[in-house]
This record gives sequence, C-alpha cells and structure tokens, in this order.
Amino acid sequence: MNVQTPARTATAPVLLRERHGAIALLVLNRPAARNSLSEALLGELSGAFADIAADRSVRAVVLAGNGPAFCAGHDLKELTARRTDADGGRAYFQHIMNLCSTMMQSIVALPQPVIAAVEGVASAAGCQLVATCDLAVATQNAKFATPGVDIGLFCSTPMVALSRNVVPKHAMEMLLTGDMISADDAARIGLINRVAPDARAAAMALADKVASKSSYVLKVGKQAFYKQAEMGLAEAYAYAAQVMTENMMARDAEEGICAFIEKRDPTWEDR
Repeated sequence: MNVQTPARTATAPVLLRERHGAIALLVLNRPAARNSLSEALLGELSGAFADIAADRSVRAVVLAGNGPAFCAGHDLKELTARRTDADGGRAYFQHIMNLCSTMMQSIVALPQPVIAAVEGVASAAGCQLVATCDLAVATQNAKFATPGVDIGLFCSTPMVALSRNVVPKHAMEMLLTGDMISADDAARIGLINRVAPDARAAAMALADKVASKSSYVLKVGKQAFYKQAEMGLAEAYAYAAQVMTENMMARDAEEGICAFIEKRDPTWEDR
C-alpha cells in the first residue's frame, strides 16, 4: 500500500512522499520550474530526510523528479529577486547555500542508502544531488552538467560532491567547461551506476535488493564508507578493522555467517 504525504505550498506540493513497502520514494515536484531547488523544496527535503532517519521501517530511499528534468539546480529567479535587499542579497544567498549544503550532508549521514532515479537534465545543484546520493540510475536521455561558468557563477558547492565521485580531471572538465555530458559518459566516469530504460523502475528494483539486507549492517557500512574516504591509508585500515570487529559482534553478522555455512537464507533482526 502506498501512503502519500505531500509537503504543501500555497499552490502545489513541492515534494511528494510515498511508501512502497520498506522503500521511501521522494519525488521533486516543481516540473514547471524544472524541479529547481527553491528554499521551500530544500526545507521539505531536509524535513523528509530527518523523518526517514528516525524511521526504522524504511530500509532504502529512491529520489526522483516529475516532469522533463530531474533537477535544474538552484532557483535562480528566487535568488535574483533578493538582490534588492539592503545587503544586495548576501545574507539570503549565504542562507540558501548553507541550507542546501546541510540538506546534501543529511543524505550522506542518513542511515539508509539513497538511490537517485534520473530522467532528463541534472545540472548544477541538481548534478550535486545525484553525486551526493549513494547510488544513481539514469535513462538514456539524462544529461549532467555543472554549467555555472556559463553564467558567471562557478559551481563551487556542486564541486564538493562531484569531486568525491569522479576523478579530478573529469570533474574539472565539467566544472571548467560547463558542458553537458550524456548518461553513457556519466556512467563511464562513475557519476552514475548504470543507464536503464526506466530509471525509476530500475532504482526501485535496486532499492528492493538493498532493502533485503540487514539495515544495521547497511547503516554501519555506509557510515564507515564515507568516514574512511577522508582518512589516510593507514588510518583508514585501522578504523575499518575496528568497525569490522564491532560488526562481527553483531547479532546479524553471527546469523549471516551461520546461514552461509548452513546453506540457508538468513533471518535479519537488524541488530
């Protein structure tokens, strides 16, 4: 059964929330604005991730967009309107960038894996959103770009997520040229996992597979993955050895190993 609890604005829901069993589906719903990240949408995404983090019945998350674009980045009209502020918009710009950065970090900190289902364009902060998700699937018509240089605004915050997904020269080429890359190229450089005829269906299938694992183990593994990536080699190995030792003491590790030895399916208790 699907339960839809859309976040409301004065005109339409900017974010749709659905449940498909153990999977939470979040859908950006500003199709006329190419799902640009308005202040309202950033707030609703932050709230949704906070709710999901506290909900142990959610085992995976799929993030998609309605309309012809996945996400076109920040709402430039909303930002430009604040140039008439007394400070020229500086305080508001800082607020939005901080709000967006906090939301992106909440995806990384989320116990559950997040899978982007990309159809259409993902540009600037929209490309950042894809790069921030743990996994990503895209349709053949999807395109990706960090085109800030074309409008005099280097994609500095998208750069943070992009540079942590792809090797420096690929990231720099996207950032310095602003060129769109195809879904095939995005898969080739590691920005997405794969190209599929139906991104949302493929993302949901991937989420089903992930959701069949122990949620405790996924939480431990996701946290360790991002933490060790910021360490030097020796420190990373020392940290990972400690994490794996603690993981070995968990009930689900004991159950999983026994099930493997006994050639049966494990029964997870998520602890």
